[in-house]
Amino acid sequence: MWKFLAPPAHKPERSGPEADADYKKLRWQVFLGIFIGYAGFYIVRKNFSMAIPELAQFGFEKSELSIVLSMNAVAYALSKFLMGSVSDRSNARVFLPLGLVLASITMIFMMVPVLVFGPEQKNLAIIVMAILNFLVGWFNGMGWPPCGRVMTHWFSVKERGTMMSIWNCAHNVGGALVGPMAAYGAVWFGSWFFANEPEYYFLIGTYLFPACAAIFVAILAFLLIRDTPQSCALPSVEKWRNDYPKNYSEQHEQVLSTRDIFFKYVLNNKLLWYIAVANAFVYMVRYGCLDWAPTFLKEAQGFDIKQAGWAYFAYEFAAIPGTLVCGWLSDKVFNGRRALPTIIFMALVAVFILLYWQFSDNFTIVTLSLIAIGFFIYGPVMLIGVQALDLAPKNAAGTAAGLTGFFGYFFGTAILANIVIGYVAEHAGWDWTFILLIAACLLSIVLMGLTYKNEQYLAEQKN
Repeated sequence: MWKFLAPPAHKPERSGPEADADYKKLRWQVFLGIFIGYAGFYIVRKNFSMAIPELAQFGFEKSELSIVLSMNAVAYALSKFLMGSVSDRSNARVFLPLGLVLASITMIFMMVPVLVFGPEQKNLAIIVMAILNFLVGWFNGMGWPPCGRVMTHWFSVKERGTMMSIWNCAHNVGGALVGPMAAYGAVWFGSWFFANEPEYYFLIGTYLFPACAAIFVAILAFLLIRDTPQSCALPSVEKWRNDYPKNYSEQHEQVLSTRDIFFKYVLNNKLLWYIAVANAFVYMVRYGCLDWAPTFLKEAQGFDIKQAGWAYFAYEFAAIPGTLVCGWLSDKVFNGRRALPTIIFMALVAVFILLYWQFSDNFTIVTLSLIAIGFFIYGPVMLIGVQALDLAPKNAAGTAAGLTGFFGYFFGTAILANIVIGYVAEHAGWDWTFILLIAACLLSIVLMGLTYKNEQYLAEQKN
């Protein structure tokens, strides 16, 4: 491993009121660092989607651009798993900003295929776009694992659900900024670079402006984040809060080898495999509903684009309170257990998918159903990531979460939600897509049920 990525050494432990005050202060400082840092990744993640409509004027076709678009999801799925292993053996304070800076620089280079090759060398432009968007996805995969590492080292099991639910809203904050940045960046700065060529203004708003903002965020994240409490001469969070998870060992505070991370703590952990496969079905429901809602409502039910758009917005907006409520329930009501609230929320998702299906000609019920689905689905999305952190030693947390993320994005999103749902809708009709979505809910419930017993020690500790 490169020396600049190596985690800082543990310092002699301090104690007393001053150390306790420092602990409380640093916890909020590092949390703010990973919140704004992760939001920064979403500023430079799916910007290509905003560019697609503008690229049509240069002769690029949707079928060609869809290939470029898919590269981001494939790379992100692979990177979140593989780079998670590197993150587990790296300094989170360096690893996260590095990934964000690399993603930002690559995003700036996304301007090159249009400016240098253009429609005259369209095939070459598409290839370069695909490579660059793959790299954007790969570097974005460096965002989640160091955040997971920070979370496991600074927040204990019984508070992690609440803190992760708050932190998880960072992607909503960052993602929400992409549209306004694209619009205002083009208006404010487009003429600086392209003067009387307004057809190129979108390149500034879509790529350059967000990338520069993300680099600034990376600097802030570096200033705020600290790797572990021990590197700041403080005790482990388990010792500080007297909150020890099952099978805790002080060896988990040490940096593990790649072999131990993969073969001892991740790939041999059957509980991780259960939640990874469950995550694929959860993501199938998440993106199966989200990505196909406008098409289903417009083509199958005759809703206009404005109605479909508002239904889509309602789904996404409901995610924020739903995630916060689910995280709070996991910690305060279920005492740090993740399986049971996930099962309850997925059962409710199935109920509202049924309503969405059976009353799809009623705009009010459709909108309320999508709000409910969005409210309940994002809690399990978040909690499965938290449970992955809980099931592995702290220094294998990034790899564990990466495994569940890989299953969610690669199998759940790219294959099941996008390809399978699209194929079934085309050849068997929309009714069968709803049957598949309800089946996915039930399968996720069964798989999460297999982890239920493992968490019962937390219920016993409540009393």
